[in-house]
Amino acid sequence: MEPRPKRYVPTEVGKSSSLVRSINFQQQTNQSVGIVIVSQWVYIKLKTSVMSTEGKYALITGATSGIGYELAKLFAKDGYNLVIVARGDDGGLERTADELSGLFGINVVTLSKDLFLRESAFEVYDEVKAKGIEIDTLVNDAGQGVYGEFAETDINRELDIIQLNVMSLIVLTKKFLQDMLSRGSGKILNLSSIAGKTPGPWQSVYHGTKAFVQSFTEAIRNENKDKGITITALLPGVTDTDFFNKADMNASKIVQGKMSDPADVAKDGFDALMSDDDKVISGFKNKVQIAMSNLMPDTMVADQMKKMQEPKSDEVAH
Repeated sequence: MEPRPKRYVPTEVGKSSSLVRSINFQQQTNQSVGIVIVSQWVYIKLKTSVMSTEGKYALITGATSGIGYELAKLFAKDGYNLVIVARGDDGGLERTADELSGLFGINVVTLSKDLFLRESAFEVYDEVKAKGIEIDTLVNDAGQGVYGEFAETDINRELDIIQLNVMSLIVLTKKFLQDMLSRGSGKILNLSSIAGKTPGPWQSVYHGTKAFVQSFTEAIRNENKDKGITITALLPGVTDTDFFNKADMNASKIVQGKMSDPADVAKDGFDALMSDDDKVISGFKNKVQIAMSNLMPDTMVADQMKKMQEPKSDEVAH
């Protein structure tokens, strides 16, 4: 009968080495599994995000520059197709469309419309419907101002500002809101301003229009809060856009300091809309300014704004 082979019994060192190898293998396995799980989670989240916006359209006015342009990029990055509206007389509309479609692989429809004209907002709606496009999100960004003391400024220019900032916004909001209500979903982002929260010497009409936009937005949000519609107001402060050139406002003291980045302002507005917030004041300094003005009498706030917005010299900009 052959002797039975001796069973190998590892030494203490052998036991430790085997244990270490086992632990290391287990850790590597756990890490690999963890990486796979995280990667799959990220992929699913990204795929879900794209699928949730696939085929959806956002209509953005004033989309060729400034905050509107930055908002257009954010919606495109999120997978939205776009309808962008601007005057288009400088070629910016087509350039913006080519850029966004090329970068993000989305469909971009351009509408060259002058929203200073009463009929243009109605035409925007009619043309969108004629194309069979359903607007999931409306962004009313287009707006302008005029600088100077009210007694000296051009009344026709101011009536144009009211048409653009208020009347066109009302038309687009009403027409597309009615469609959103019929299907029980939709989003609206209105460009208000911290100017709408204060009296505005040297920009009295502009401040007045933004006060309307803010009040109007809060009112219709309340009316539609339980109907599947998100309505948000974005309140920027002084932002580095072409607004001040168009308003003939470069002589104002308020534009001499540091201005907000339009990309940061747009991100604040986009995030607030997607979070179903009622409004967002963009920028810490602007939040503080409005909080302080809420504690002060309107006469004092008006005096403060006059000093901030008056010309840096004695000459009035017209």
